Amino acid sequence: MYEAQCAVVGTVITNPVKRSTPTGDEVLSFRMASNARRQDRNTGEWTDGGTLYLTVTCWRRLVRGVGASLMKGDPIVAYGQLRTNEYTNRDGVERADLEMRASAVGPDLARCNVSIHRTKTVSSDAPTDGDSEATEPVDGDRDHDRIDDDVRESVPA
Repeated sequence: MYEAQCAVVGTVITNPVKRSTPTGDEVLSFRMASNARRQDRNTGEWTDGGTLYLTVTCWRRLVRGVGASLMKGDPIVAYGQLRTNEYTNRDGVERADLEMRASAVGPDLARCNVSIHRTKTVSSDAPTDGDSEATEPVDGDRDHDRIDDDVRESVPA
């Protein structure tokens, strides 16, 4: 069976909600909207198109990162498998919802600025003390290479 993988650029429209499955797996879900906008080549004006609504579900490592990072109103890019869930509602009306099982979710950097806080990856052969989150900067952390806005403004051109 072929699975439709795609990226959707949009906005989180509900706060993420975390729950546990009967088997104990954690899943986090939220709704997002993606608005189509097109620029008229003749007039240069932007016009609104349709809106795509979907539920994004996050599993495994994404649960922690998305839960700690995103909230309603955040601009994001989500990538994953698309599928439709068909069901009958309480009124007996047949409905279908679009769902994405996300394999990656991140901020839309065209519409926001972020700070990166990496989590340490523990290799399977390394001893652990049960805490896999980094408390110190991870090798390759670029915080020392960043220029603060205050410094940038004081540097002569």
